[in-house]
Amino acid sequence: MNTKLVILDRDGTINHDRDDYVKSVQEWQPLPGAIEAISKMNHAGWHVVVASNQSGLGRGLFDVDTLNAMHSKMNKLLAAEGGRIDAVFYCPHTPEDKCNCRKPLSGLFIQIGERYGIDLKGVPAVGDSLRDLQACEQAGCNPHLVLTGKGEQYRYVEIPDHFPKKTVVHKDLLAFADWLLLNDKSLGKNSISRARNSPQ
Repeated sequence: MNTKLVILDRDGTINHDRDDYVKSVQEWQPLPGAIEAISKMNHAGWHVVVASNQSGLGRGLFDVDTLNAMHSKMNKLLAAEGGRIDAVFYCPHTPEDKCNCRKPLSGLFIQIGERYGIDLKGVPAVGDSLRDLQACEQAGCNPHLVLTGKGEQYRYVEIPDHFPKKTVVHKDLLAFADWLLLNDKSLGKNSISRARNSPQ
């Protein structure tokens, strides 16, 4: 059976990011259209998982119970739209820990591939920053950049040359979901167009 899998970053992709970290349920606020986007993907048969750096845990800014409460809020909002996230994979470490699961390394993606028993080659992965795309490229996924969160800085400029060459750009997660559904059949054949998508 062919699992249709999408891997999403969390902060800046699904919910508003903060320079001082998202530390509480109250601070976790979905981006416009993000809940609808995930629901749309689900209804089209796509399984959605999250891969997220959560160094706030390692820095002592919040605990696992608080993180779980954030994700409970996310799942309740999704359930109201008939959507769901299958699993959340997160790295709790700080850069000083020198782990292999903190993006831009691909450890979280490898864990996802092992959990689902699939080769991640060609799996679409979405994020708002260079490190998201670097991790996804290392794992063999197809990189997609959303112009929300840290990605907002690229809204009116060319994507830098040091970004993965196959990066496809989308205005936001809802625009990515629309693109995904439009290219659904081609994706199944691993023959999608990898040209950069206009963010307009």
